[in-house]
Amino acid sequence: MLAASGSLIAGIVAIVVVLFILYVFARTIRIIPQARAGVVERLGKYSRTLSPGLAIVVPFIDRVRPLIDLREQVVTFPPQPVITSDNVSVNVDTVLYFTITDPKSATYEIANPLQAIEQLTVTTLRNIIGSLTLEDTLTSRDKVNDQLRVVLDERTGKWGIRIAGVELKSIDPPASIQEAMEKQMRAERDRRAAILNAEGVKQSQILTAEGQKQSQILTAEGERQSAILRAEGQAKAIDTVFSAIHNGNPDEGLLSYQYLQMLPELAKGDANKVFIIPSEFSQALGNLGGAIAGVASGGTRPRPPAAPAHPPAVEPPHPPGGDPPH
Repeated sequence: MLAASGSLIAGIVAIVVVLFILYVFARTIRIIPQARAGVVERLGKYSRTLSPGLAIVVPFIDRVRPLIDLREQVVTFPPQPVITSDNVSVNVDTVLYFTITDPKSATYEIANPLQAIEQLTVTTLRNIIGSLTLEDTLTSRDKVNDQLRVVLDERTGKWGIRIAGVELKSIDPPASIQEAMEKQMRAERDRRAAILNAEGVKQSQILTAEGQKQSQILTAEGERQSAILRAEGQAKAIDTVFSAIHNGNPDEGLLSYQYLQMLPELAKGDANKVFIIPSEFSQALGNLGGAIAGVASGGTRPRPPAAPAHPPAVEPPHPPGGDPPH
């Protein structure tokens, strides 16, 4: 009985020893994942920082604090009321990107890094936007982001935290201000539309005037060319007739006959009330009669007597029932 109980105790002791060795072994060897860091404290004092990979610590003496994430982190802060320089209260919603560069400083220099960054962001944001008007705040987001990032990066550098960027996610002015801004925007768009419409009408009128100008120039040019061509045609016709007359050597009878043929053309027209027979009419009749008599007798055509210098005026008969011409 005693031997059995002794062997049982020895077995229990052996199991306890094995478990203790396994526990010590587990406390001695630590595996740090990638993009993580571990802060080691020896007897309550900072000893070293464990990098990713296999690490050996002294059990019961060294203590590894919770691992710190070294990747870039994103934190969103709730909207904060901020007053601009023109006394307009706006709600600003921010997004912050930061990275822990020094695990030791992030562990011992600041108790709550996220809360500290949030309060610092709100304070800096109020200082920056408080110096800007509402219009500048809405149109200068990049400028506000850069100033905010620079200020936060300077303050958080001693905490082992690097501010990668700050973005203003939204800027919400009061409803009355938004309505006024929408009205202003609509008025500005209407003004631009009116200006563009006026510019279009102006350009259309200019193009129409240019077209009319070109059309008138081309019409005048065509009329000028037509007049030149008509004048050249008339000149050539006159020259042809003149040459034909001189080359044919016409006698006085032919010329008188042509003259008498042109007299009815001179009397045409509704406005002709009085027809004056020119002095050459009697001479033409004489020449024509002499030419006919000479042809009939086969002799020489006698020259007709000269017509009087001032022939009497012969009035054409007036229509029945009308007033006599004056």
